[in-house]
Amino acid sequence: MDYKTARNFVINQTTISDQNQDAFLVRLKSYKPPIPGQITNILLALKMIFERLRDASTLDRELVHALYLLAYESREQFEAGRRASVNWPPLLDEDLKRIARVVESIFSGIWQMNDK
Repeated sequence: MDYKTARNFVINQTTISDQNQDAFLVRLKSYKPPIPGQITNILLALKMIFERLRDASTLDRELVHALYLLAYESREQFEAGRRASVNWPPLLDEDLKRIARVVESIFSGIWQMNDK
């Protein structure tokens, strides 16, 4: 996966629209689990973005917004589902923590996955 593909994929996973019913955040807001392989693909895309932007001094606003939504809004939707007694997949909580750590890595320019 190249940077452009990774960037577009991440943005697409946070875009809420009627044409994008399988987007990650759409599924979580609907109290549906991610589709098989979706988290893996998100993490791979985030790793590619990290590698490309590790030394960047600025980030584009559209990407930053998507990263924020992945790290924050996905957690909010997960917790809302818990409060509504949704039976989430057993590893989703840990996957959301991984996503948040990779987003933190992108923002800081320092790989965080082994630190926490």
